Amino acid sequence: MRLLLVEDDDHVAAALSAVLAKHGFQVVHARSGEEALRAVLPANGGPPFAVVLLDLGLPDQDGFQVCGKIRKITSTPVIMVTARADVRSRIHGLNLGADDYVVKPYDTGELLARIHAVSRRTVSGEEPGQPGESAQRLGPLTLELPTRRVAVAGTAVQLTRKEFDLLALLAQRPGVVFAREQIISEVWRTGWEGMGRTLEVHVASLRGKLGMPALIETVRGVGYRLVVPAGQPGT
Repeated sequence: MRLLLVEDDDHVAAALSAVLAKHGFQVVHARSGEEALRAVLPANGGPPFAVVLLDLGLPDQDGFQVCGKIRKITSTPVIMVTARADVRSRIHGLNLGADDYVVKPYDTGELLARIHAVSRRTVSGEEPGQPGESAQRLGPLTLELPTRRVAVAGTAVQLTRKEFDLLALLAQRPGVVFAREQIISEVWRTGWEGMGRTLEVHVASLRGKLGMPALIETVRGVGYRLVVPAGQPGT
């Protein structure tokens, strides 16, 4: 599996690269945002990366900017790896298109699990359909599973892969509570341990993008459910 490590600290990069190599990864190291952007360009001639590990404290430009630019070039999963632990930074990173957000210092085993989780993307093999095909309407919310389109009151909403997968899972059974462990298992395809914060951040980001915080209800001690406004289709 080919992986792009974007890290300006050579000592940190060397240590992590050694660990990743032992687990079968072919690591390409970029020391700046500009190097990272050149590396992900399709014209660079190399095979595509399975995952990008992106540090935020880069010498030439902020990692958030780099993530946004990467998203315009490729859909390769991006994991932000940073010391910025505040929730606002996590949500901002996810809104820019990051698939996960890992805070330093981290456990290497957890990082490896997250890399494998985001790289296990389901390829349906379906050709994109026309807007409106196979649409699921839940109140003002519309989901088109084949095309992975989402709209609220007719306005398109851009979601990351994991945000869409989370929303689609809850939309399978509106009103039914999904346990946190089940959501982690089905959306991230990994165990619950260490993933609770990731789920919370994705839910917060999803609520913000949809503009309807009450649509996803927290059931304390259990999990989450999708709540369609009374009298709307899907109830």
